[in-house]
Amino acid sequence: MTLLFTPYSFGTLTVPNRLVRSATAERMADADGRILPTLYLFYRTLAEGGIGLIITGHMYVHPGGKAHPEMTGIHSDEMLPGLRQFAETIHQVGGLAAAQINHGGIKNDAESVSESVGPSDLEVGDLASRPARAFTEAEIAMLIDAFAQAARRAKQAGFDAVQVHAAHGYLISQFLSPAVNRRTDEWGGSFYNRLRFLREVVRAVRAEVGAEYPVFIKLGMMDGVEGGLTLEDGARIVAALQEIGLDAVELSGGIGGPKLTNSKKGVRKAAEEAYFLEFARRAKAVTGLPVMLVGGFRTRPVMEQVLADGDADFISMCRPLINDPDFPNKLKRGETDKSGCISANNCWPTGFGEGIGCKCPVKTEV
Repeated sequence: MTLLFTPYSFGTLTVPNRLVRSATAERMADADGRILPTLYLFYRTLAEGGIGLIITGHMYVHPGGKAHPEMTGIHSDEMLPGLRQFAETIHQVGGLAAAQINHGGIKNDAESVSESVGPSDLEVGDLASRPARAFTEAEIAMLIDAFAQAARRAKQAGFDAVQVHAAHGYLISQFLSPAVNRRTDEWGGSFYNRLRFLREVVRAVRAEVGAEYPVFIKLGMMDGVEGGLTLEDGARIVAALQEIGLDAVELSGGIGGPKLTNSKKGVRKAAEEAYFLEFARRAKAVTGLPVMLVGGFRTRPVMEQVLADGDADFISMCRPLINDPDFPNKLKRGETDKSGCISANNCWPTGFGEGIGCKCPVKTEV
């Protein structure tokens, strides 16, 4: 058996293979964040396809953190019935699921929240699409509790783990980034102070879910914008994660600028795959935590090489699974060594309730 289909554990959770569905917003919720029926079918099909662990699309922990329309909510106990059905749908066909919890901060639109609020006051064009004000101390305390209560709901709903989103320019990565976090109090300035919000979120989450429940992170190791988080500081964050109380780390990058994107287009050759591989190598040098690596994986040989070299412990992907949810089963059965995904990013809905789906004219291997 190849490494790709051997089990591996993080925290108390054993995943049956090394393939992880990396989170992507499904856009299958109503205006109040309640799950639409299309989402259950989407995830049932995904779980049946043989993926080892599903990470859900990001769910907002507070109404003020809703990043975009049709985003799923985990901000209220009123969401619990739908969330339970969500987890049960995946479990019914033998899948495992981690709930990704998030807050948009300044990364939002006016359709979703009336006011844009983040670590610091920002003007339009200053990594903000509209003017943003800084959170008060009291609001920061409220947000920390919002993440903790969202994690509690994820556990109560039956999800197998929770992933804290700290990448792609959302709230936690905003606090980590010196380009966005310009505070001069204990929540900003020095590296340690910028790390404080993440540290307090994880501490509050652990107080709610306990020491044994699997909690891990999606981390943007580098911003890719002037004055932003460098790869060296990203490695310093990774080095602190185990002590903070996390069980694993999924690596990505890019805060929203043009120089570094988390979803590159046109990945067609093996040499273009694993475009965050250097991040994983930096992370492996400073942590003993299991590492999940995302970034353009399309072919079995590249996935197997990354695992064999010890650069990562899990292979994360999403667009190939939008193209073909059965891709993991086909890899396991030896029916293919390559995804049919052409990385065109034609995945996003054009109408309300439609949700993500492959809209490329070609869906077979290329």
